[in-house]
Amino acid sequence: MSALTPSAGVATSGPGALPPAPRRGELRIADRVFSRIAERAIGDSLAEHWAGRAERGGPPTVSVRLVRGIARLTLHLDLPFPADLAALAGTARRAAAGRVAELTGTPVEEVTVVVERLVQAEAPR
Repeated sequence: MSALTPSAGVATSGPGALPPAPRRGELRIADRVFSRIAERAIGDSLAEHWAGRAERGGPPTVSVRLVRGIARLTLHLDLPFPADLAALAGTARRAAAGRVAELTGTPVEEVTVVVERLVQAEAPR
């Protein structure tokens, strides 16, 4: 499945105007692009919480479902522990939804977070 994104800020009349939208075509964005954008956003948003830790979690993975031009994301994350897990999940959720919407123009209606693993901090010696 892919999303259709209208051209924003394109002149539709006057000199140098593009033909009407149906004649211009459409932009299709592959699901893997949505996933990659969200994964990068999650990594960026949680980087400071992993800083200074000897062991880090695996990279986030994201599955995407597009229905009538609206994205639904499922985030699979490893999170550092101890930590405020609800806050970290919220940070990841907002980062993924915001960046996907910003870069693709596709609204994100639902984001589900699945915590796959908690990575224990190394005990002080």
